[in-house]
Amino acid sequence: MATPASNEPRAPRRIPEEVVLLSAGPGDLELLTLKAVRALAAAEVLLLDELVNPGIVELAPLARVVRVGKRGGCRSTPQDFICRLMRRCALQGQRVVRVKGGEALLFGRAGEEIAFLRAAGVPVTIINGISAAFAAASSLGVSLTHRDHCHGITCVTAHTADHGEPDWAALCATGTTLAIYMGMRRIESLARALLRHLPACTPVAVVQVASQPGECRLLTTLHALALEAAGLVPGAPGVILVGPALGEAQAAAQPAAAARRSVGQA
Repeated sequence: MATPASNEPRAPRRIPEEVVLLSAGPGDLELLTLKAVRALAAAEVLLLDELVNPGIVELAPLARVVRVGKRGGCRSTPQDFICRLMRRCALQGQRVVRVKGGEALLFGRAGEEIAFLRAAGVPVTIINGISAAFAAASSLGVSLTHRDHCHGITCVTAHTADHGEPDWAALCATGTTLAIYMGMRRIESLARALLRHLPACTPVAVVQVASQPGECRLLTTLHALALEAAGLVPGAPGVILVGPALGEAQAAAQPAAAARRSVGQA
């Protein structure tokens, strides 16, 4: 016997909402792009990374905020949980904005999240931002690709996925400025490794929380890096820049330091 047709209307098939991977930049909210600001204003769910300026939530007045922080050496939100949460909210038709510090596509596990969401049929949009190395270079007033000193920049994390060491010999042989991320906790071992392949007089700059009020800068050489790093802010995130191009920052700093000494002696 045939089952009689129901008179009740069928629920419409839910179309998944896209997930936005948003680059929050180095921390100064004025460095956000207009596209980022528009995405935040429309967000219904905001997944916030640990290092993002907390004031960014004011730009997302409609959003439920979920803090999914990750920081080296600290208790972190599991990546699988973050991926599943984004998928669930998007499949429910909610506008999800996943906020990452710096540039989302640089050392932010964006590749894993993009692959996971696409496999679930969830569209992904990426909004670019300013990475820490470029914010640091701006603060120092130097070009990381100054043609008198180098022919490029190499961005590298201080440790590999299996907690091993990068091939420092190969990296140093490139002749590029090295922008080393996630290396603040191992500056001493980094200095020793780099000294095996670069001259001790190689200029180095360390910039913590670039572009923010608490920014801290260190201009030194590879030889003195481990010792002078003791004066940096403990636990603050930073980027380590290595190469002859950083000598421009040191040269600019010397007249300013001399002027301060003159004033103090007057």
